[in-house]
Parts: sequence; structure tokens; C-alpha cells
Amino acid sequence: MEKRIGTITILVTDRSQSVSINPIISDYSDIILCRQGLPFQQRAVAVISLIVEGSVDRINALTGRLGRIAGVESKAVVTKAS
Repeated sequence: MEKRIGTITILVTDRSQSVSINPIISDYSDIILCRQGLPFQQRAVAVISLIVEGSVDRINALTGRLGRIAGVESKAVVTKAS
């Protein structure tokens, strides 16, 4: 399958869900090139940014699994060409 480069942005409004988020991210560590997290203590949100390289199916699978967690939103942006 064709590999693409992209980003996944994860917005966490329920910080207790980090116990659910981290194992999923670890499951996809083979496609993650970089991870950056920014907790907003004064606002009830944390932002996690991932740079990924993998098949569109694999990137979408990661985004989908994260998005099914209550209190978590995730979106992916992927290059059009490899």
C-alpha cells in the first residue's frame, strides 16, 4: 500500500481518558514519526499533535479509534500524493 505523510490532531476535553488514549497511540507507533502534547491547564482541554507516515487505511484506523473515545476528538490531514 502507498504511504502518505500527514498529521493527526487530538483534542482531549476529558483528561481522565489519557489511560485510553496512550495505549492506542502505542499500538500505532510504527506510523508515528513525532508526538507533541500541550496541556491547557486553565482551559479544560489538552492538544496532542502527531506526525504520521503510513497507509491511508492505517492513519484513518488510528483517527477512528481515538475519535470513539468519549471526551476525545481527532482529525487527520493527509498528503494527496506519496
